[in-house]
Amino acid sequence: MKSTAIVSVCIVAGALVAVGAYQLGLRQHAGARPDQSVTAPNSAKASDPLVDPKTGRKVLYWHDPMAPGKKFDKPGKSPFMDMPLVPVYADESAGPGVSVSAGVTQSLGIRTALVRKADLAASLDVVGVVAPNERATEVVQSRVTGYIEKLHVRAVLDPVKKGQALATIHAPEWAAALEEYLGVRRAQPGPALVDAARARLRLLSIPDSVVASSEQSGKAQSRFTLTAPASGVVAELGVRDGAMVSPGMTLFRIVDLGSVWVMASVPEALAGRIRSGSQAEVRVAGIADAFTGKFSAVLPDVDPATRAVKARVELRNPGLVLKPGMFVRVALKQEASEQALVVPQESVITTGKRSVVILALDGGKYSPVEVTLGRENGADIEVRSGLSEGQKVVASGQFMLDSEASLKSGLSRLDTGPAKAPSSPSHSAEGKVESIDKDGVTIAHGPVPSLKWGAMTMAFKNPPGGPSKDLKVGARIHFEFVQQGDEYVLQHVMPLGAGTKP
Repeated sequence: MKSTAIVSVCIVAGALVAVGAYQLGLRQHAGARPDQSVTAPNSAKASDPLVDPKTGRKVLYWHDPMAPGKKFDKPGKSPFMDMPLVPVYADESAGPGVSVSAGVTQSLGIRTALVRKADLAASLDVVGVVAPNERATEVVQSRVTGYIEKLHVRAVLDPVKKGQALATIHAPEWAAALEEYLGVRRAQPGPALVDAARARLRLLSIPDSVVASSEQSGKAQSRFTLTAPASGVVAELGVRDGAMVSPGMTLFRIVDLGSVWVMASVPEALAGRIRSGSQAEVRVAGIADAFTGKFSAVLPDVDPATRAVKARVELRNPGLVLKPGMFVRVALKQEASEQALVVPQESVITTGKRSVVILALDGGKYSPVEVTLGRENGADIEVRSGLSEGQKVVASGQFMLDSEASLKSGLSRLDTGPAKAPSSPSHSAEGKVESIDKDGVTIAHGPVPSLKWGAMTMAFKNPPGGPSKDLKVGARIHFEFVQQGDEYVLQHVMPLGAGTKP
């Protein structure tokens, strides 16, 4: 009995101690202040912005990239797609453009260049082609019907000198006129008749040399030799031995290469810098000495394939070194103009409507800037507006940067104009009209496969122009709608047949 009493006393004492400890704990917990509670490592305080426990970066909100209009205050699974929500960090959304880490910058091969001032257009360097001087071209034609008895120059591009024999022509038609003239001279009827007979020979285009030869020999000469009117090369040969010729027929075309033209191809944007009389320096590959000439004209024609303007340079050609068809480089020498801002031409992205460069900002950020361009200057191009001296632009890798930015929805495919709402896809379903008011229509609809929605009852905003007057509560309808931000707007509503189920 005594031992039983001792055990009972111990049990009661233990129970009293446990109850006292429990009450003490409750009092301590109730009196504890919130800032004295122990926080888990890497967790954020209630008064601080959200912090990613993995990276320690401040998070503005979480969102689904496929539905960026919805924002969530904690991570989890997207209610729209079978994917986790993505955090949007504070350091990524501050300011325009997109942030790219140093590692990504290196892997994309991004290279920057300074916006600087440079002396524009000290010279213009373009390509050209040597062409014959058309003002130094002579054409040899036949003035009589006859035959080629002997051809003295037999090949195109053969050189000839002034007065050199080209061909001997037999003209039977001249014989009768010359015999008549010689008969008049022998009869001596008087100066008037002799002069009239001589004038007839001139009308027949009989050369004075043939008439003189006939007068000396006393016999009609029906053969004569054509000679070169100028020195040069035979650019065209239109006859062969024994060929018949007629008046107006071109027998030879002779080009004097003592002076030539260089037809320079000048881009449209640079054509305004060329003036008639400007000094030009022409260089040919393989020839050490340069040729100096002048721009004589800018031709009123643009090559539709290259969009280049032809500028003519006139050159002396001593020793006939320059040959028609040669490719040459033409340098225009002019006084240096004022300094202007320039960037590398490779840094400019032309979209067709505007020109854009990617500006490199501090902290690894990049932002698109629309610029107005001016004259080209070798590998550089003038920037008239949009940039200032000392800024940095992306000179290479900008297209890879654009792809990176598109993944982050930063640069919006280099669109620097006003923000435009993306075209929303249209969705369709069938349902029953539950109620209609001035703001919208409540519809009990079936599944919407394009949004992976099940059947539900929800409100839709009225379509543009308001609801149809024929739309009644209880009507079964087929409708189409689009998502605009957080709202769903009806586009088309069409009643269904009476036997159609919603």
